[in-house]
Amino acid sequence: MMEGQVFSHVSVLLQECIDALCIKQDGIYIDGTAGGAGHSYQIASRLGEGKLIALDRDLTAVGVAGERLACFGEHAQVVHSNFSDVAAVCRQLGIDTIDGMLLDLGVSSYQLDTADRGFSYMADAPLDMRMNREDKLDAYTVVNTYTEQQLKKIIYDYGEERFAPRIAARIVQEREKAPIRTTGELVNIIKAAMPAAAKEGGHHPAKRTFQAIRIEVNGELSVIEPTIRDAVSLLKPGGRLAIITFHSLEDRIVKQTFASLASGCTCPRDFPVCVCGKKPIVDIVSRKPILPSAQELSINPRSRSAKLRVAEKL
Repeated sequence: MMEGQVFSHVSVLLQECIDALCIKQDGIYIDGTAGGAGHSYQIASRLGEGKLIALDRDLTAVGVAGERLACFGEHAQVVHSNFSDVAAVCRQLGIDTIDGMLLDLGVSSYQLDTADRGFSYMADAPLDMRMNREDKLDAYTVVNTYTEQQLKKIIYDYGEERFAPRIAARIVQEREKAPIRTTGELVNIIKAAMPAAAKEGGHHPAKRTFQAIRIEVNGELSVIEPTIRDAVSLLKPGGRLAIITFHSLEDRIVKQTFASLASGCTCPRDFPVCVCGKKPIVDIVSRKPILPSAQELSINPRSRSAKLRVAEKL
C-alpha cells in the first residue's frame, strides 16, 4: 500500500472543525497536525486569496501532505515542524497574525497501522513510538533505561493505569535477563504483570501502558498549554483555535488553559476592586466539548474518544 493511501483515513470531526474555524477566503490558517492532510485539504479548499500553513513533526506525513495540497499552489505550504514551534514558524514565514488554527492531538491512523513505527500493541515491532524519527528518545530507551520509579510514575500519570507498580516492577525484572526489544515482548510482560480479572473484557491490557510510554517519548502533554498560549497570541480578534483531544489528560489541559485565558481577573474574590488588571483574552465558543455524531462513530470507531474544544480571540 502506498503511503498516501495509508494516510487516506477519515478525518475526525471534520465538518465540526471546518464550521468551528469560520474560514474566511482571505484568511491565514494553520493546521498544526497535518497528518494525511484531511483537515488541511478542506481548509485550503475554502480559501481564495488566503493561505494555509500545515505543520507536522513526522517527515512521512510532511511528504504525503505536500503531495495532497500541491493543487493549491502558493495558497498551501507544508512545514516539517512540531506544532509547539508555531510562533517560530510564523516568524520565519513573516506571518504576524493568523485567522485560525487547528490541532488534532491524536496519533494518526498511519502511525498506528504502520507496524514498524512501534505504536501499536496489536503488532510485533521494534520499540520506537517516535512521531519524529529524528528525535533521540524512543520507547526502547524508556523501557530499558528508566528506573522502576520513573516507569511507575509515567505509567500511572500518563496511562492512568492502576497496575502501574506491578507493570513497572515486571519490566525491570524482565529486562535484567535481556533487553526488551519489541512491542510484542512488552505486551507479554504487561499481561504477565496484571491480575487475570483485569485482562478480561474492556480495553486491551497494554493500551494504557503503551499510551503512557508514547506520551513520554513524544513529550505530548508538556507542549499543549504553551502552544495554546502562543496560538492565541497569534490570532486576530475573532480568530479561532480548535483543538481535538483523544484522552482525558489532553482534554483537561485544553479545558483548563482555555478557562484561564477566558477568566481575566485573578484577584481574590474578597478584593473590593481588581488590582491584577488581567482581562479575558478568549471567549470559549462551546462550554461542553463537541463530540462525534452517531454517523461518524459508525464510520470511524477510532473517533469515539474524540472531543473538540473551540476558543475565539477577543
